[in-house]
Amino acid sequence: MYDQADALRKKMNNVSDGDTSKQAEVIAVVSGKGGVGKSNFTLNFAISLQKMNKKVLVIDLDIGMANIDILLGQSSRYSIVDMMNQDMPIWSIMEEGPEGLRYIAGGSGLTDLFEMDETKADHFYRQMASAEASFDYIFLDMGAGVNTNSAYFLFSSHHIFLVTTPEPTSVTDAYAMIKYIHNYDTDLPISLIINRARSKKDGERTSENVKQVTKRFLGKTIHLLTILPDDNIVWKAVRAQEPFVLYNPESKPSKAILNTVESFLIKNGEVVEGALQKPSFISKLKGFLRSR
Repeated sequence: MYDQADALRKKMNNVSDGDTSKQAEVIAVVSGKGGVGKSNFTLNFAISLQKMNKKVLVIDLDIGMANIDILLGQSSRYSIVDMMNQDMPIWSIMEEGPEGLRYIAGGSGLTDLFEMDETKADHFYRQMASAEASFDYIFLDMGAGVNTNSAYFLFSSHHIFLVTTPEPTSVTDAYAMIKYIHNYDTDLPISLIINRARSKKDGERTSENVKQVTKRFLGKTIHLLTILPDDNIVWKAVRAQEPFVLYNPESKPSKAILNTVESFLIKNGEVVEGALQKPSFISKLKGFLRSR
């Protein structure tokens, strides 16, 4: 199994083992409350990036409510906790999804990651660094809300995607999440996703409310990434356990995702050069874990 994992790593990675010049942009996808479609957005956005010839990895960190594999209609053998506890290569715990997307399923025992001895910690760092050097984008599908442990991953990322809906409780919780992030790191960029908007105007109104309150009380500017329409095709795709961008590529949500990905890549310069100027995800995570 480890030989197969090494072959996969070399296939995915076009740089030599000693080349650390390539660095993935790590994006944490969060929400203030559950049930807003965060994981579904993450999965469909990642698949659309993969279809545009980007190398994408999704790591499900929604421990206890992990559902990336369920949304794909697949079962996963291992989680990131198995990598640590069984001294496995990260490539052995990856599963392959549609369009060549790679993902790591969530599992129980995330707190074990923060109780590692030095040997396990070194193994964990090496494996994460290997992934960081092999992909263009790594998405961390975080659990709803935030706790002390998940905050380490959140604040080590390069960019935050915040998913909310127009519902008042969702918007209130989204602002609470922005405030929590801002109080720790004022410079960490946050992009807003308005999901299940009943109309474009509904989504724009929600976006402006969040942006204005954030600017007024925190002095922070956040940007709207996209507005996704409320559409029954999403629910049909979930029931079919197939990402909606593949289930019905011509649907309004699928076209909205496609347009968003195209715009995102243009703004990002189609490469992750911006991320290369910043500390790597793993270097930031090391700092957090060593100072805990």
